[in-house]
Amino acid sequence: MCKQLDLFGGALLAIDGSKFRAVNARDRSYTPARLATLQRDIDRTIARYLRELERQDQVEAGIAGPRAEALGEKIAALQQRRARYKALQRELAASGGRIEVCYNVQIAVDAKHQLIVAETVTNAAGDRDQLSSLATAAQEVLGGATPVVVADRGYYHGAEITTCVEAGLTPLVPRPLTSANEARGLFTQDDFVYEPAEDGYRCPAGQTLTYRSTTVEFGRTITNYRTRAWGRCALKPRCTRNQDGRKLSRWVHEDLLDAMAQRLRSSRDLFAQRKCLAEHPYGTMKRGMDQGYFLLKGLAKVRGEFSLTVLAYNLKRVFNLVSMPQLMEALG
Repeated sequence: MCKQLDLFGGALLAIDGSKFRAVNARDRSYTPARLATLQRDIDRTIARYLRELERQDQVEAGIAGPRAEALGEKIAALQQRRARYKALQRELAASGGRIEVCYNVQIAVDAKHQLIVAETVTNAAGDRDQLSSLATAAQEVLGGATPVVVADRGYYHGAEITTCVEAGLTPLVPRPLTSANEARGLFTQDDFVYEPAEDGYRCPAGQTLTYRSTTVEFGRTITNYRTRAWGRCALKPRCTRNQDGRKLSRWVHEDLLDAMAQRLRSSRDLFAQRKCLAEHPYGTMKRGMDQGYFLLKGLAKVRGEFSLTVLAYNLKRVFNLVSMPQLMEALG
């Protein structure tokens, strides 16, 4: 209906996420301390079962009976539960240790009339892996448009940005500040300039770090660069504390990230619209509509519930943009 009424611009999309409270029983809410206790209890129980199996082997001369089979099944079940707890620990670590019984809600907002084009709900602790799926879903709704997509630095992920570029989108996501070198008074990788023609980095002292090797780290192909001039460099104290000299690493698709950084520097006014586009819908939902929490349980049901909330939000905006005769004509 919004496309029929020409309410989508398709030129600029803003993506953002927010936490909406979930319905969850107290005994299904986990903290790092509770997960450590549960895993310790499982280890103790498994050790007791193993001792019992060993005792039975000695008594029955190695012939496994029904009791041994039952213990084996219990051990397998405990090992599966421990694996689930370890996965939860990794999720908590990814969220920075914050404990929130919430779902991660994501929306893509069109800039023309601040209408929500696409939405989803996830169990992911962060936004790092959410950019491309939501952006391409919004692109499909817009009929294959190729908008600029703005999002905050929490969405910065090379693979996600690459997927957006391959789909014809133009992502603008600032790089997060993850290096500790700046706080230590050392040069960061931003102080080194990549020279595509030489496939090397020009350092602040004017020397060139040349290609040395290629490695694969966490499924990403990385090229590594070093220079032999480091040992006699006057800027050595500001470069690195590594006794083997400074090493720079570069992802094979880093050129896409460099191009995005350049677009971001030249399109600051475009990126500045992100907050007013993508954050105010959450304020309207949570404060104006009292929808900052879910009533249903389970991801599938919660996604349906949030779709209704988005529909209500969009309808409220459409009622202020379109006359009732036009709306009835579009519905008919």
